[in-house]
Amino acid sequence: MELIHCIYCSAATDSDLTKEALDEILEQSRTNNQKSDITGILLFESGAFFQVLEGDRDAIEKAYLKISRDPRHERVTKLISEPIEERAFGEWSMGYPRVTKKELEEISGLNDFFARGNSFMELEEGRAKVLLQAFKQGQWHL
Repeated sequence: MELIHCIYCSAATDSDLTKEALDEILEQSRTNNQKSDITGILLFESGAFFQVLEGDRDAIEKAYLKISRDPRHERVTKLISEPIEERAFGEWSMGYPRVTKKELEEISGLNDFFARGNSFMELEEGRAKVLLQAFKQGQWHL
């Protein structure tokens, strides 16, 4: 088994995604991820998703392909896909830390990015890693 993480962002096709629709996505993700031994987190803010998937390369690639074809997502963009030593979110089949835009603006190294009104869709690899680190070690991690 080759353990990797895949970090991607996407835009919701429905930018006014309801809490109920988001809960449905989370429930489906958690069920599918448990079956495939995938862990990770999902963030949603201003109509955009940021997700970290961790697991076996084959399982992650299948999950990413499925997500990229999901009609609820558009402009699916893989930011990082690389081997990892251990899971950062091993206790979450799909964690959903509730984070506010203000909290995103307070993350060191990202505060100027989100304060300018940027969304997850404008992240590049360096900032994606800063965000990953913040959630790996920050107040939102269980």
